[in-house]
Amino acid sequence: MRLRELITAAKPAVSLLLGLLFFLAASAPVRAAENEQQLLGTQIQDLKQQVLELNKDLFILEEELLYPSNTQLAVFLSLDIGYFFALDAVKLTLDGELVTHYLYTDRQLDALVRGGVQRLYIANIKKGEHEIVAVFTGRGPQGRDYRRAGSVTFEKTSEAKYLELKIMDSKANKQPEFVIKQW
Repeated sequence: MRLRELITAAKPAVSLLLGLLFFLAASAPVRAAENEQQLLGTQIQDLKQQVLELNKDLFILEEELLYPSNTQLAVFLSLDIGYFFALDAVKLTLDGELVTHYLYTDRQLDALVRGGVQRLYIANIKKGEHEIVAVFTGRGPQGRDYRRAGSVTFEKTSEAKYLELKIMDSKANKQPEFVIKQW
């Protein structure tokens, strides 16, 4: 009888032990699935990063193929402060031919005022002398319509040519200044 009493007394402990083993066995695949999901998520993030890097490299390669440095002209626009001039549009002419016209939103102007630089135009041009004319329209001092032009004649050599259209405030004149800078 003593054996029966021991078996009867041990039944709750055995049941508890069997339940615990069953729970552990059942939760193991769940934890394994969670670990697999975390590993898969990490692999996906790594793959996304690699795709972004590859896309950047392809963009740079495309730029180099489409615009080789020996024929490249790039024109950039920057804005300094902007108290005396609120830019609305820029029209760019190269050798008497309109090459680009750009209208600005408030958000784009805000980015320029905060130090942003916009690549306004990029092209392949022949070696030799060229003239570029930029016409700026917007609101000048006292909110009046304002239209100014700046031009520069430059020599294109076998190196890439970079020009910056810079709009600056002249505190002495209380007027905007439009400068075309060659790099």
